[in-house]
Amino acid sequence: MLQAGQLVPLAAGAYRLRRQLAGSSYGLVWQAAGPHGDVALKLVNRPHMARAHPSQRSRWIASANTEIAFLRSLRPWDERHIVRLLDCGEHDGLPVMALELLDTDLAHHLAREREAGRRIGLPAILRWLDQVNHALAKVHQYGWTYLDLKPGNVLLDAGRGRAKLADFGTSRARGAGADAGYAGTASWQAPEQFFPAAHGGYDTDWRSDYFALGALFYYLVTDGLMLRFCSDCGKAWREHQLAGARRMQRELGSAQPQVLSPTEAALFVRCIRRHAHPGRRSGATAALALLRNLIAAEPGGRPSHALQVARMIADIRAAAGVLA
Repeated sequence: MLQAGQLVPLAAGAYRLRRQLAGSSYGLVWQAAGPHGDVALKLVNRPHMARAHPSQRSRWIASANTEIAFLRSLRPWDERHIVRLLDCGEHDGLPVMALELLDTDLAHHLAREREAGRRIGLPAILRWLDQVNHALAKVHQYGWTYLDLKPGNVLLDAGRGRAKLADFGTSRARGAGADAGYAGTASWQAPEQFFPAAHGGYDTDWRSDYFALGALFYYLVTDGLMLRFCSDCGKAWREHQLAGARRMQRELGSAQPQVLSPTEAALFVRCIRRHAHPGRRSGATAALALLRNLIAAEPGGRPSHALQVARMIADIRAAAGVLA
């Protein structure tokens, strides 16, 4: 059991644990002090791992090693919107990484703003969306698909107003094939990422990340609401795990799942107008066009590259009179 004050030695030196920041069945994140100052130390959750099936343990270790491999492949100029790996090594035979320590994540930030009665303006939403799009562009450039974009994985550097993508354990190298199995978080997935194909695998690619970017856009604009499609998938997963997708497919029959209802589209437009700067145009038409493009049910209807997304964000800014 990890405790405050404990030392964890890595390649560059020892890190003293200060306080636990987050935890899940997979991993634990501690604030720790070491050669690089205060860092976020990410470790495998050993107590949970000890109770897991051996195949699950190997997946957890592989996931941590995947994250380390991806982050180590980056160059310093690639890290503007991707969390930096400062050090890595092993503790008790399990992989550990020291990451730059940021202030919060989008989920917690939005919740705090909502509790304080503050609304996030359209300029900030578009800035974060643009920055996450830049991060995904780097992930795709290096030959990976991210597959786990959600508010909790977007960290914020409050001092610089910068968003950074984190948690790459679910990422896959392109060409991994449909037999790689299920990956990601059900309530933030594209249809092809949640519903298995006829061959039993999942036909995901980089365009699956753009669907999640659209779901994030909707979430930010609506002050924390999820698309109904996403929340339904999340509920099915929580109740039935992998079988939940098959149950939903039987209910849908041959119909495609509706990813954006007319009611949700109307709400999105109203919220865009509320977020816009008083006295200026809202850019709602351009914003809705981007949302529909990102969350198209079929991957072929989504953007094919980050530049296309960046241009559509620029169109919203121009329509709303928002500076970059």
